[in-house]
Amino acid sequence: MNNMAMSGAAKPVSLNQTHIQDSFWTYYKELVRDVVVPYQWEALNDAVEGAERSGAVRNFKIAAGMEQGEFYGFVFQDTDVAKWLEAVAYLLKDKRDSELEKQADEMIAIIGKAQHADGYLNTYFTVKAPEARYTNLAECHELYTAGHMIEAGVAYYDATGKCELLDIVIRLADHIANIFGDEEGQIAGYDGHQEIELALMKLYEATGNKKYLASSSYFINKRGAQPSFFEEEADRRGRTSIWSKEDIRINPAYFQAHLPVREQSVATGHAVRVVYMLAGMADVARETGDDSLLAACRALWSNIVEKQMYVTGGIGSMASGEAFSVDYDLPSDTAYAETCASIGLIFAAHRMLQLELKSGYAEAMERALYNTVISGMSRDGKRFFYVNPLEVAPGVCEGHNHNFNHVKPVRQEWFGCACCPPNIARLLASLEQYVYSVNETAVYAHLYIGGQASLSVKGAQVELRQVSGLPWEGNVRFELSVEQPVTFAMAFRKPDWCPRVAIRVNGEKLECSEPGADGYIIVERLWTTGDVAELELEMPVLRMRSHPNVRETRGKVALQRGPLVYCAEEADNGSGLGGLMLPVGAKLQTFFEDSLLGGLQVIEAEASRMREATRWESELYRADREPSLQPERIRFIPYYAWANRGKGEMAVWLKERL
Repeated sequence: MNNMAMSGAAKPVSLNQTHIQDSFWTYYKELVRDVVVPYQWEALNDAVEGAERSGAVRNFKIAAGMEQGEFYGFVFQDTDVAKWLEAVAYLLKDKRDSELEKQADEMIAIIGKAQHADGYLNTYFTVKAPEARYTNLAECHELYTAGHMIEAGVAYYDATGKCELLDIVIRLADHIANIFGDEEGQIAGYDGHQEIELALMKLYEATGNKKYLASSSYFINKRGAQPSFFEEEADRRGRTSIWSKEDIRINPAYFQAHLPVREQSVATGHAVRVVYMLAGMADVARETGDDSLLAACRALWSNIVEKQMYVTGGIGSMASGEAFSVDYDLPSDTAYAETCASIGLIFAAHRMLQLELKSGYAEAMERALYNTVISGMSRDGKRFFYVNPLEVAPGVCEGHNHNFNHVKPVRQEWFGCACCPPNIARLLASLEQYVYSVNETAVYAHLYIGGQASLSVKGAQVELRQVSGLPWEGNVRFELSVEQPVTFAMAFRKPDWCPRVAIRVNGEKLECSEPGADGYIIVERLWTTGDVAELELEMPVLRMRSHPNVRETRGKVALQRGPLVYCAEEADNGSGLGGLMLPVGAKLQTFFEDSLLGGLQVIEAEASRMREATRWESELYRADREPSLQPERIRFIPYYAWANRGKGEMAVWLKERL
């Protein structure tokens, strides 16, 4: 066994090499296939009674000349259809479904009819503002919208081998390459919302056409150059805004355009844009070997996870602008933590792992996935959170305090701006690609999610079956089958939440189970068919405390067991969660409740509740009332499961009592 840290680039494992079979995640995979994608198709077609109207499919029909009418929705409404198609592609990759494929093919035919002869594709500007193409890139998401369609086209071709949507997006990408650049007659600019960068890289990888690599690189390198493109653009159109009648005032930091990307070291502005930009930067850095771009990726990543990320993996604390605030400003009750932002964080982490195999990227990926991402969807797959707070009091967030307007105590059926539901669907439908990476000498296990994988290492074919007890138990088993005995390394991530790990190979315990500097335990040996590697990951309940500079959670504690962060909910503990106090030495007991929300590991503790010694009268403030602490047994459930039992209070962080 060699326990030396292994570094260097690696390739992710593609969807056709893996299949998830997991006691926890198979439920979500099947939910996406059987409920979420069909439900979202109904929502996109405005067929869900009581849900907010979408208009997305009808917009395409109007743009295609198949129906008469007005454009409906946001300027980026097309992206809901694109993300739905991408999720469908991943489902078809896993298991062909003729009815679903027919549905998608019919939608693709409509999209083809809506495309212009020059390759342009955008229903808002086709139907509502044809004269305004590319005049307001700061606000109008034209390249963002194009990027999502490109991602869908690549995924659908990979899944089905059908070229119709791929041909559409190639024409679209060629059009963009012709329009944007520094040559005479071109637009020397970039989009306000990053997405085209990572989409063009996917198209480059699918086609091998370096034109798309060059276009992606151009948009990344151009962002933040001076003089300000967005200022010049606003001047050309008379400072008008699509969002209001007021003259537009540009805040370049909101668009991450305040500095060239290589000079940005603090995440600022709209959170989803930051992590999408980071994903695109990492893609280009990997393909071009640009060390300065890699350094910028590291700097932005470090700032996010070390100073601006919630314990649940949520990012972007401000409702204003759906944005990052300042370092350590992480309020619980007004947290924005958009579901899409955590999904974008996973995209970025996945790409950073391809640049350098360091477990910190996988840690953030796991934290966001098990907490904020699946919290964004109800257990029945039909309701969704856009915003993921860490503390909720329904009477406040449903009251007249506009600072809480964005916080919802229950999930919604749909949204006018419905970016999050199809984003959840496409991520969960493609979850397989996040589990492993492979380089020339090793297989890296980033996530402990059960299933089958067919991998190539050192020129040999390796069949790997993982059986995982997570997130409830820390037992993980890897069964190997090889075409011939081969020496390579299995690299197992030692999670931050695991104090100790024991590894056995064919029943024999290995002496050295400490990770290298990269956070992975390396087991290098001659592997033969029938070999079994078993991990025992210790999973105590951890009392998580925040950095002292996080004002909101100073003197408070959150509970975590394995990858799951826990919360207290009114359904278990009554109202007034702010009066609960968890003693430092309180024993934390875990129980598995089979009948609770599909089966949950709950945590119970002997705690205290602050109560008034005598009845409080009508006065708002009094000097003669001393509180008392009364013992009370309290219960915690995984954060992802909150708000599935009706409306009520919720809190991740509780006061801690010495």
